[in-house]
Amino acid sequence: MSDKVVNILLVEDDYLDIMNVERELSKISVSLPLLVARNGREALNMLRGTEGAERISPAPSVILLDINMPKMNGLEFLAEMRREPEFSHIPVFIMTTSNEDIDRMAAQQLNVTGYIVKPLTFDSFEKSHSSLDSFSLFLDLIKLKQ
Repeated sequence: MSDKVVNILLVEDDYLDIMNVERELSKISVSLPLLVARNGREALNMLRGTEGAERISPAPSVILLDINMPKMNGLEFLAEMRREPEFSHIPVFIMTTSNEDIDRMAAQQLNVTGYIVKPLTFDSFEKSHSSLDSFSLFLDLIKLKQ
């Protein structure tokens, strides 16, 4: 049993999607702290501890990232985050309603761990377009839980 502090950063502006992620995590008994930012700008401030945001410490173990958000979208956030050595190693799973190849390619160029088409679900891998990515996220979260 590791005493390493682990947490998850969810960058998502849709309240229902936030609730869905919380529900899916609890279904697989992952009760890690879930920190929520409503857009990429807020997430960067939370990572850096700037503009009045409390710094996430330690840095998140996994980031779940929506693409379409106001102020700073997910891909803009990811590009900015990847430029900072302190955060560039963090596994990022894109969660989006978009199954567009252009979004998927942009995400891959930014070194994402997985690309999950919403809604996120852990109980129907075979029905999901993003089954492998969802499954790898599932495995990463289970490893964090231990």
